[in-house]
Amino acid sequence: MGTASAGVVRPLSNLLYRRSTLRLFLLLTPPLLWFGVVYLGSLLALLAQSFNTFDDFTMAVTPEFTWANYQALFEEANADIVLRTVGMAAAVTIASALLAFPIAYYVARYAQGWRKGFFYVAIMLPMWASYIVKAYAWTVILTKGGILYWLIGNLGLTGALEWVLELPYVGGTSLSTSNLGRFLVFTYIWLPFMILPVQASIERVPPQLLQASADLGARPTQTFRTVILPLAFPGVVAGSIFTFSLTLGDYIIPQLVGPPGLFIGSMVYTLQGSVGNLPLAAAFTGVPILLVGAYLAMARRLGAFDAL
Repeated sequence: MGTASAGVVRPLSNLLYRRSTLRLFLLLTPPLLWFGVVYLGSLLALLAQSFNTFDDFTMAVTPEFTWANYQALFEEANADIVLRTVGMAAAVTIASALLAFPIAYYVARYAQGWRKGFFYVAIMLPMWASYIVKAYAWTVILTKGGILYWLIGNLGLTGALEWVLELPYVGGTSLSTSNLGRFLVFTYIWLPFMILPVQASIERVPPQLLQASADLGARPTQTFRTVILPLAFPGVVAGSIFTFSLTLGDYIIPQLVGPPGLFIGSMVYTLQGSVGNLPLAAAFTGVPILLVGAYLAMARRLGAFDAL
């Protein structure tokens, strides 16, 4: 039995060794089938649903082709949901980049030994906790009487906080019911996804370039602006892919923190779960697909995928 098995395996292994194309084809076929059938197939089926007709009276979906679902996206209420979501995603991405860059730069250039390990653990540790647990924990932190209000009160900044909460599009009755609080939660949860690509990108900057810049008389700010930032920028773009797309599709945090008002994710959840309007829900999913697709195309041109 063993001799017969070896007699079959050896010619097959020789064939695969000589035919690298066949070997590559056999290796890639299972994952490509999974990607093509399960992922792309379900995505195309979802988009196909967006052209179906929904009867508001009978609450029934009929396979009659219509553009009405996409036209409905331009109605004031629906357009407001899209703009609110994109605005928050952009704000979280910018804030994450500003916070991540100094942390990533210190870890990449200055932290050594146990300090480097400490920062790695500190960056990764929040990712080990459950997403739901972190979101609910922030509702307690941001509520009146929570630890953040206690800290602000001890610092004598209560008046400043009340002034901020009175600003339009930012404030609310409290941090837990304000766009500012929602912004803080989003930034905290997605920040590690920005730090890691930026750190990897900074570590690829050759130290010789920094030394050459100093030798030529460049000030530290000039070196940062002309050497470090351009070379590390693909890492920022790579991190922004995560922060932007994850904020764009999130539907849990907007329901737990912040003022009333749906995001794209929560709108899709409501339409398909409570209303049963699958065609309009599918049309809404086309918005982040289009935005993320355009963003990925731009990121590819900026070399962001090399920093992942």
